[in-house]
Amino acid sequence: MSHWKRNRRILFGITGGIAAYKAPDILRGWIKEGCEVEVILTRSAEEFVSPLVLSTLTGRKVWREKDFLSADEGWKIPHITLVDWAEIFVIAPCTANVLCMCAQGDGSTLLGAAMLANRKPLVIFPAMNSNMLQNLAVKANIDRITAMGHTVVNPDSGMLACGYEGKGRLPDNSVIYEHVWNALSPKKDLAGLKVLVTAGPTHEYIDSVRYVGNPSSGKMGYAIAKAAWYRGAEVTLVSGPVSIPRPEGVQIVDVVSAEQMYKACIDAAPEMDIIIKAAAVGDFRAEKEMKQKLKRREGEPLTVTFVQNKDIAAELGKIKKEGQVLVGFAAETEDLIANAKKKMVAKNLDMIACNDVLAASCGFASDTNTLMIMTNDGSEVEFSGTKDDVADSLLDAVIRKKNRE
Repeated sequence: MSHWKRNRRILFGITGGIAAYKAPDILRGWIKEGCEVEVILTRSAEEFVSPLVLSTLTGRKVWREKDFLSADEGWKIPHITLVDWAEIFVIAPCTANVLCMCAQGDGSTLLGAAMLANRKPLVIFPAMNSNMLQNLAVKANIDRITAMGHTVVNPDSGMLACGYEGKGRLPDNSVIYEHVWNALSPKKDLAGLKVLVTAGPTHEYIDSVRYVGNPSSGKMGYAIAKAAWYRGAEVTLVSGPVSIPRPEGVQIVDVVSAEQMYKACIDAAPEMDIIIKAAAVGDFRAEKEMKQKLKRREGEPLTVTFVQNKDIAAELGKIKKEGQVLVGFAAETEDLIANAKKKMVAKNLDMIACNDVLAASCGFASDTNTLMIMTNDGSEVEFSGTKDDVADSLLDAVIRKKNRE
């Protein structure tokens, strides 16, 4: 978790869809990270989730419709004070009725008036029956809200509470969190840029069931892709076979072998402003892949001839366009700096990020890392931390390099 995600102030609007029952669990995730959360609960939402439960989780009063313009609480002007206090306004789930209120500027309720008074990022998560979602009036309201500059996140598809199968489900909590972090990101310095990131291992098959690979988890590359999306980039992630959650907001191209990764990168490269080669690509593949499983023969050795794969970073260096920043990675076990510098020159890289994979807390599958960044103009910087924080620091270095070009 990046340090800037902690201790944020979130205004959470909950409306009267059945998905409101998920609100306590959503809240719990924010509270766990030290965030402060104020809740506005619509009158209909009270039928699905208890105000007492929400108050217990937040340690704060839950603002209900009866508090709006009331003799007891109205003098606190909650529709003004809450949005002034918050850093972000999140509505999840958002019903068709509340979408209409937002699109039309209807301030007749506490939630509606708060939306009118709000000047902070507004992130809305519609959830409803699939037929309602496809209604032209609802689609027009979503278009209108988006045109206002607010974020409306597409619902998921699946089995709905009403028994329908289709689009309309409230996304998983992880998706909700990611869109909130994206809106709260303190930097948008990659806005308008296209970024290509590679991540994970490659698998080079010997026969139908055996392959040569490496233990790369993809965590570093995925963290870089996510951080670039937070900072406003249009991100393409070319991913080898990994088992970690897929990052939200990025286009993912799944590959298995080094040859497939090579083709995906070469095809995408001409459109990219920044390319970050964080994948642990296999250097060799079997000269001939057996289509059937090789059988063990008692006492007989197995001989497999390997040939070199294409060097993706070197090929990208050959076709690098003017103004494009190409960043390589060097996972080393000895002579870290010397080997990394050789790679940077040989592959025509602008920058190289190197690490000692045998060092504690920065090897394959670790949640932390230590990187030494070197550039082709001689500058060097080292940083350590979680892979999320290291990804941010790496992108800081990329931006500095791009600005010097």
